[in-house]
Amino acid sequence: MGYATILTENRDGVFVVTMNRPERMNAWTWEMATELDDAFQKANADEDVGAIVLTGAGRGFCAGADIEAVFKAQSEGDDVTEGRRPGNWVDLVRESKPVVAAINGAAVGVGLTQALPADHLVAAESAKLSLRFVKMGLVPELASSHFLTMRVGFGHASELMLTGRTLTGREALDLGLVDRVVPVETVVEEACRIARSMGANPQDALRHIKRLITLNATETDTTLVQKREGKALVECYASPEHKEAIAAFMQKREPDFKTARGQKA
Repeated sequence: MGYATILTENRDGVFVVTMNRPERMNAWTWEMATELDDAFQKANADEDVGAIVLTGAGRGFCAGADIEAVFKAQSEGDDVTEGRRPGNWVDLVRESKPVVAAINGAAVGVGLTQALPADHLVAAESAKLSLRFVKMGLVPELASSHFLTMRVGFGHASELMLTGRTLTGREALDLGLVDRVVPVETVVEEACRIARSMGANPQDALRHIKRLITLNATETDTTLVQKREGKALVECYASPEHKEAIAAFMQKREPDFKTARGQKA
């Protein structure tokens, strides 16, 4: 499909997805959601892609849902989805190849919550981040009440969601809301570097690790945690990428995981 609200580019194995409504600070619409879903699906199916970076065009990352196109129209009874029904975004991100968010500017509301399920968050020093749903008489979505609490803890999560206050990139780093802060001119480059370092690893193992983190991060039954890990290990032991890693180590060379994936286990 052709895209009207996003741009895509393969940068040396990293699929960069750029929300592209700079005149609206990349405000979120259902059309954008549908296009993001499609782009991630294509990246996951592309053997030349190892990881994904999500960022925004211009000065903003994503300034939240488009007030006029989404909230105002919705309050007046219009069909704001326009027949578009993308899949479950959280499940898609957690089941995707490694995903790094490059938060280059304002990340507000859904603009921030859509990034929280990513594997790593890089923010510009000048970025402004806010979960200001309460200011609109709404509640956080996209499992953000889970992911935010996992990142910053109960007290900070409560304060951020109940006040709706805005953080700078540095403040977000201090709280653990983002994982690193860099100058705005290097945020995408740094995100690509991290994504590439993740995506260069065996894809089977990456997929299993992401699933284990998703399922086990809040699991209190350690027996179940180990059972899930054991099952994943058995599958990884049989993978061609694991066998290639062994062969490369024994032969003192760099592994070729991409070629290995094309072979039958």
